[in-house]
Amino acid sequence: MTEALKELKGRGFTTNFEFLNTTFCAVDSGRIFKAEELSILEHHRIEGVSDPDDESIVYAIETSDEIRGAIADAYGVYSNPELEVFMEKVKMCEEQ
Repeated sequence: MTEALKELKGRGFTTNFEFLNTTFCAVDSGRIFKAEELSILEHHRIEGVSDPDDESIVYAIETSDEIRGAIADAYGVYSNPELEVFMEKVKMCEEQ
């Protein structure tokens, strides 16, 4: 997961996003975004090296005003169900 985040950061996805109490925000600025203000440009599903059940997912996000960043979550049983529901509302437009 660290490598995926580093690679995304090198391509301009520099904002750290977080999801707390049903709120999606940019950590540094504190700006809050609704699902309709976001797009998922790509995502990476990552399995743990020692445990295949230790999975995570990294989303490359762009806001409607072109702020790019990433957010990570566990995948499967350990995922944040509120974030999962929120991300289902975000437009998926993966870059080719």
